[in-house]
Parts: sequence; structure tokens; C-alpha cells
Amino acid sequence: MRITKDSRQPVIADVARLAGVSVPTVSRVLTGNIPVSEEKRKRVLAAIEELDYRPSSLARALKSGERTMIAIFASSTSAYGYAYTLAGIEEVAQAAGFSIVISAVKSPAASDVAAALEVALQQQLAGIIVLDFDPSAAEVLRQLPKNIPTVAASGFPTGQPGFPYAFIDEYAAGRAATEHLLGLGHRTVHHLGLYPLTQFSGRYQGWHDALTQAGITPPPVLEASRAPRSGYEQGLRIAADPEITAVFCSNDGLAAAALRALLEKGVRVPEEVSIIGWDNQPFSEFTWPSLSTVAPDFKDLGTRAFGLLQQRLSGVETVSDSTAGPVLLERESTGPASLRQGLDSVVSG
Repeated sequence: MRITKDSRQPVIADVARLAGVSVPTVSRVLTGNIPVSEEKRKRVLAAIEELDYRPSSLARALKSGERTMIAIFASSTSAYGYAYTLAGIEEVAQAAGFSIVISAVKSPAASDVAAALEVALQQQLAGIIVLDFDPSAAEVLRQLPKNIPTVAASGFPTGQPGFPYAFIDEYAAGRAATEHLLGLGHRTVHHLGLYPLTQFSGRYQGWHDALTQAGITPPPVLEASRAPRSGYEQGLRIAADPEITAVFCSNDGLAAAALRALLEKGVRVPEEVSIIGWDNQPFSEFTWPSLSTVAPDFKDLGTRAFGLLQQRLSGVETVSDSTAGPVLLERESTGPASLRQGLDSVVSG
């Protein structure tokens, strides 16, 4: 009988099979991101030695002790704020010699969070950045292992304790947009928001407080989803309600959709209704009329988040939060309250 030695290079599944454990358990032993029982760890290490298993990139990292991979957790990679924050992180991370892996978190459900963690924690991680823009990311922060340096980026008024945060001051944005419209003579300002998420955002709270402190009871939120169609449908309702003269929108996509509905119904902007958005998306200055908006610098948010992580990686004991305020851009879609309120007064009289 002729016996030939298998010349195939061993893979991680071979290690798992010989050690009698799962592939994720082998990954955890190799990366050290999640603790494994000492008994399993010894079995895995024995199998690695017997098979002479050496994944090239991981072997180099283990030998040098240097970790250069950054994991980013985000529930979206395409939405404007998420995408530009990711771009800011990637740009400075690569310049500093780090690579990144993005782990998408579909929802706050335990299974989706576990799946996202499983993908990222199999890597040899130097640190983690979480885009804490929604409940999915908030749940990731609660589930992350404590032994990996972690920071977060957010627009919420406050962050979860125990993590340094790079913030965009959305509260200031909501106040600025609302005070801008009140300063133009509007009796109140309606909020077209991503409900129910908007009620937890700084934008909502800034809008709410600006009205309250001006002695105005905030009107009910005009509820929308991320789908622009919901902004269009609310725009139709705004067009049919002569008492609505000013609207602050959760994002530029909703604002543009509402703008379209108003114009289709013959409601002039800003002569009858003023609209202001949030994001300063590239299209916003090219709508007709051009869209007033509040401009956060999402790339700067990503840059600042990575800067906080670098401080943690360098051993700085106390890393302070970083906060930057957005800029209000007054364009053509906001103007003095006049025609609609004037007509309303005539009808009331």
C-alpha cells in the first residue's frame, strides 16, 4: 500500500476539527479578543503546533505583537452621515498605517448584534469605533468586550458611560434652525422627523427647547421614515394645512421631498412655507429653490473619532470627549413669514 502525505496547507477548519472545537473558538484563541477557557485554549494551541498552522498575516501580527486592524460598527454604510463619517475614519486610519474592517449591524436584535460582533472579533484588532447614531449601535456598545480600546462617534446629546465620544452638537443645530425660523417672524416651527428615533436626537431636543423657551408649545412631530416618499407624503399634508408656515426637517432628503410636494400643490417656498433641512447633502444647494440647511462636518467627526482612539492606543489614561458645532446655511428656501400667516389672519378676522 502506497501512502502519500497530504501537501495541502492546513486551514483553520482543520485546527478546529483536530482540537474538537468550533472555528470561532479557534479565532478567539488566535485574536485574544474574547476570553476562552484554558482547557480549550490548550487544545487549540496543541492542534496549531501539530498541524504547523500559520496564517500569514495573523502569524506576523502574533509574532510582532503589533495590531493594525480597526473595526467599525455601523448600521448603515450608504446613508449620508454614516458614509461620510466612515470616509473620515478610513482616510486618517490609512495614513496612520491602520486598516479597517466594517461590521454592519442590521438591527438591535440579539441575533443581529451577535452576528456583527462575530465578524469583527475574529480579527486581530487594535481598537474599535462605533457609529452610535441609532439603537443598533448602542446595543453593540453594551455587548463589546472590555479589553479592546473602543471609542464612539455620535450626534446624540450624551453618550454611554465608559467610552470617549466624538460628538456633533445636534442640539445646537436644532436650536439654530428653529431660532432662525422664529427670527423670520413665524409663529411656530413644525418638525418633520424620523419618528420615533427623532425624539431621542439632539436635533429634536434643540427644536423642542427653542420653542418652549420662546413660550411656544411645540406642535406634534410630522412623522416620517428614512424613505423620501414619507417626506413627500408629509409635504402634501403641509400643503393642505394653512397654519403650517415653517418646517425643520430631520434630513435634506425629507426636506427635498416635502419641497417637491409643496411646489406640486402650488404652495410657494419660501413665500408661504419656509423649509430648512439637516446634512448639507451635495444636492441641497441645487434644489429649486436652494435648500437652507444645517451643515455638520461628518468627515471631521470620523477624523476626531479616530484621534480619540489613537489617544487610547497610546496609553492616555483619560481621553476627553470632542464636540464640534454645525453651521447654519441660509439659502432660498427660508424667508419671512408673510403671505400664509397674513391670509390666515384675514380669514380669522
